[in-house]
Amino acid sequence: MTRARAFGLPLPGTPGPHNAITDVPGVAVGFTTLDEGPVRTGVTAVLPRGHDGLADACAAGIFSLNGNGEMTGSHWIAETGALGTPVLITNTHAVGPCHEGVIRWVKRRLPGDEWLLPVVAETYDGYLNDINGGHVRPEHAEAALDAAAPGPVAEGSVGGGTGMNCYGFKAGTGTASRTVEYAGDVHTVGVLLQANFGARRELTVGGVPVGRDMTGDDPMAETDWTAPPGAGSVIVLVATDAPLLPGQCAALARRVPLGLARTGTIGHHSSGDLFLAFSTANAGALTGGFPAGEPGYETLRFVPWNRVDPFYEAVVEAVEEAVLNALLAAATTVGRDGHRSPGLPHDRLKELLAARGAL
Repeated sequence: MTRARAFGLPLPGTPGPHNAITDVPGVAVGFTTLDEGPVRTGVTAVLPRGHDGLADACAAGIFSLNGNGEMTGSHWIAETGALGTPVLITNTHAVGPCHEGVIRWVKRRLPGDEWLLPVVAETYDGYLNDINGGHVRPEHAEAALDAAAPGPVAEGSVGGGTGMNCYGFKAGTGTASRTVEYAGDVHTVGVLLQANFGARRELTVGGVPVGRDMTGDDPMAETDWTAPPGAGSVIVLVATDAPLLPGQCAALARRVPLGLARTGTIGHHSSGDLFLAFSTANAGALTGGFPAGEPGYETLRFVPWNRVDPFYEAVVEAVEEAVLNALLAAATTVGRDGHRSPGLPHDRLKELLAARGAL
């Protein structure tokens, strides 16, 4: 699996040990990949506090750059500033089975009468995948949650990213992280995204508009595929262990488009671009209040608003790198009805970047 730094791209910032969202302590990621016959799809699961922290909500915020997509549970996050469930990412027509699967999975671990509003987000993989075939089932969501673990994270055609394309090339799942020094502490900002957006001509790498010189071999534009260039979606999750208020998490989510824009996208109307940021700090402060008859108070420790710029910078840098990682990791894929998505041609990319002195 090729990643942007191993490829030689001169990217700014200092990543964590795995250069992944799992560099944020406690965050776990798991996948179910379905890749057989006309099926190119799957499920990606993110546990904000791992398997042992299901009952402990995180401060969280959301942002929609373009609403042509779905992220269930987002209204409750906007209302309360809290994320209290795992997050799943899948294809557009599999939101329902994943929603059912995460409820079943959580209820087995937290028995009782609690209600749940799971967070399930999607991007559309119907070019490569038999999206109307009902192939993703609740048990696939449960398997991805079971598989969630810390450590290195697979990229490209894996999990929910299995059938996804970006800038007319095969893409899918990407991740990256940055460390931020603040007040004598070292915090981490991690990103995981499902990249399924952008038109070929827009692709920009290291500030070089390479897409305009890579317009050949673009099956999605050359076949009878009806979606306009740039159609698709992108889901981005931002995690940090820095202590932040819910409004500050929303502010981090609002910086995601700046990282995406570094890769060239204009944010197409036909793309659902939805972002969620959460903080794993302040454990126990947002778990639901006090028992009846025992009113009390909670306290949130947070970075002052006028000190948050380094965390914004980390988001922008990590988002850009995560997109490039998704593109570089994915290989040429043939899916349903012979539809083909070419992998990003590494040699041609190096040639174009070297010609501009960017590599």
